[in-house]
Amino acid sequence: MTRSVRRTRRMLKAAGAGAAALLALSACSSSGSDSSAKSDSAASASPSGKASASGKLSGNVTVFAAASLKESFGKLGKQFEQAHPGTKVTFSFGGSDALAASITGGAPADVFAAASPKTMKIVTDAKDNAAAPATFVRNQLEIATLPGNPGKVKTLKDLTNPKLKVVLCDKAVPCGAAAQKALDASKLKLTPVSYEQDVKSALNKVVLKEADAAVVYKTDVKAAGSKVEGVEFPESADAINDYPIALLKDSKNAETAKAFIALVQSAEGQKVLNEAGFLNP
Repeated sequence: MTRSVRRTRRMLKAAGAGAAALLALSACSSSGSDSSAKSDSAASASPSGKASASGKLSGNVTVFAAASLKESFGKLGKQFEQAHPGTKVTFSFGGSDALAASITGGAPADVFAAASPKTMKIVTDAKDNAAAPATFVRNQLEIATLPGNPGKVKTLKDLTNPKLKVVLCDKAVPCGAAAQKALDASKLKLTPVSYEQDVKSALNKVVLKEADAAVVYKTDVKAAGSKVEGVEFPESADAINDYPIALLKDSKNAETAKAFIALVQSAEGQKVLNEAGFLNP
């Protein structure tokens, strides 16, 4: 066999081995690529599936609520946080009209609980700022006097005695509007020593002995305990306020806010509110 023939055969063998190696490498690469693609696809699907399935409530909820709800909502807020670790309920209490003005002015909030449908309407009418409100409790007026009732106040008419220092809520505030409604129905004229911006401020005038009496809610008289004495009057039955609650549409944490509203409306929430002196809706 000549040298040229042997050299040709060696060259052909080398070329065949090289081709086989290339084919094997190509097969491994293709298999690895498919496996990697499947793995990446599964990895990308897994995290999103877990997040959507958790359903756990978290984050902050800001509740704007009428001043008369301070004690009961404070309790419900703590209950809610205990039931849902990782949540925080922050309250802003005050006159419903002032709270409504803050909300329509752009103050960030998730829930609004007002002391009258009229003040809630300020919010719902302003650029569709809230979902449909629902009445969750009602409240009735009562006269708060100094302990022992030294002014001997027994009726609404007794408050017209010029010797008594009487305080009312401002007429724009639900408790003030209700008091004026009761006075008008009784054809009584009363000139208070001051008009207060919310019911707690009116009550506090009596607690601090700066006034002899104030027309407030039954719930406020009850919350004050021995600091005041309550006097019921029949005209209050004609001036009972409905309290509506609503989710605000600009809420940054709607699901958690809805859960708080659900607690307020639940049997557990109603029990807390009834114990505070609120009436069922």
